[in-house]
Amino acid sequence: MQKSTHRHTLRERLLACGLKATHQRIVVYEALLELHGKHPMAEEVYQLLKPANPSISLGTVYKTLDTFAEANLIHKVLSEEGGKRFDANASAHSHIYCSNTREIVDFEDEELDALLQEFLQRRNLGNFEIRSVSVQLTGKKVEPEKQISITRVPKIDL
Repeated sequence: MQKSTHRHTLRERLLACGLKATHQRIVVYEALLELHGKHPMAEEVYQLLKPANPSISLGTVYKTLDTFAEANLIHKVLSEEGGKRFDANASAHSHIYCSNTREIVDFEDEELDALLQEFLQRRNLGNFEIRSVSVQLTGKKVEPEKQISITRVPKIDL
């Protein structure tokens, strides 16, 4: 995809979320997408942007990412130490956080999503509108050099 076509697409996504498509917002969003799957902190996005955008500040990057999260364009993910990380994957999903490597891995499971939705519907939450539901599993890798693997075990009906 050409850079101008790509930027046009990003501009359209921002506008669809009710946000002005400023140059700074476009480049921050572009950098976050470039770091897709890494769940970066604002500082990492800033470091990626700084060489080509010397006038952008770390404060602007923080503010922009928070604005994106408020508009549901991206997700905010908290780490075990309380640090804010950001996820360009705006679809409903959960996360696995590894405390010894500090990795955050997307965890998508339709069965878990359905169970959570059903559970919450039975609770009849008053005066509260749910925008999304996610779970964050926190633990540590048994073998830090290996990837986290997610295997679905087939459900057995009795």
